[in-house]
Amino acid sequence: MRVHAKRAGALLGGLVFPTWSMADWTMNMTPGVTGTSNDIFSLHMTILWICVVIGVVVFGVMFWSIFAHRKSQGHKPANFHENTMVEILWTIIPFVILVVMAIPATATLVDMYDTTESEVDIKVTGYQWKWQYEYVDQDFGYFSNLATPRDQIENRQDKGENYLLEVDNPLIVPVGKKVRLLLTANDVIHSWWVPEFGVKKDAIPGFINETWFRVDEPGTYRGQCTELCGKDHGFMPVVVEAVPEEEFNVWLAEQKDAAAKERELTEKDWTMDELMARGEKAYQTACAACHQPDGSGAPPAFPALKGSPIATGDMTAHIDVVVNGVSGTAMQAFGNQLSEVDLAAVITYERNAWGNNTDDMVTPKEILDYKNQQ
Repeated sequence: MRVHAKRAGALLGGLVFPTWSMADWTMNMTPGVTGTSNDIFSLHMTILWICVVIGVVVFGVMFWSIFAHRKSQGHKPANFHENTMVEILWTIIPFVILVVMAIPATATLVDMYDTTESEVDIKVTGYQWKWQYEYVDQDFGYFSNLATPRDQIENRQDKGENYLLEVDNPLIVPVGKKVRLLLTANDVIHSWWVPEFGVKKDAIPGFINETWFRVDEPGTYRGQCTELCGKDHGFMPVVVEAVPEEEFNVWLAEQKDAAAKERELTEKDWTMDELMARGEKAYQTACAACHQPDGSGAPPAFPALKGSPIATGDMTAHIDVVVNGVSGTAMQAFGNQLSEVDLAAVITYERNAWGNNTDDMVTPKEILDYKNQQ
């Protein structure tokens, strides 16, 4: 009885104080921050109210007919088979309604697919489980990885405000400029989605899909991959920062300069300590999700690197696995995902971390030579 009383009290409280039980009762779409998202919202509201009017008229006539012509009032059902006028009306009226709905819908779709006259072109490539952004004709690009700490994911820390919706390198775009995205994927089908832009487009291996947006307000906008792309599908967020054009131009110059310096690092004479420090950072970003931060792996899909024949055996074989991946397994090819410096650093780190202690050191020049021989 006491349990039933508690349940009844909770139900009564929810009915008496609905704001407690419905703290976030958002039922409708939101307009967003781009012209496209606002057009979609307007189209949605137009069609919604058309449907509401149709529902009110149809159910109003039906309920009035049932009530006004009920048997208790002496009414008898009419017995007829065909009515030409009624059939013409119920054909013409829905046709007109569909045309009225199709005109704004078609205009919105045509605008959504018009990627011409873009001012910024960015190639977006989906990987398991991260995004690569390459600024076309700017000669630089970078990867965007989940930045939520593993301690939060594994419930060792409290969840942050943007849990699973934060990245290390967001996509930076200028406000007020038409940005065209060229979307593809390296492994499986992904889907790039930012709700406030009104943009959702699949990234398919071997295909290039196009979409575009123009952000009207500076800010940070978040989305996710909306395709079931593997076990870490939920850990593949999209973060876009829209900044004023002047700020974007400064950032663009800095990125191009940094990319040029990164290419120069291939010729640098690296020490073991420098490679280990950089390799640990690259490992935590690119490898730890599968092989674990301590190298223990998650067998059988993700074998341990600690004490493994690959990390302690033939170095050329180790380089081949990291650069080219392993066909038929979950091991990706990182040759195009990481720079020669990061490849050399992460291989050096794996061969000397967690007690492996092979004292082997791989240089960026060796990685570059290995790639050129293939």
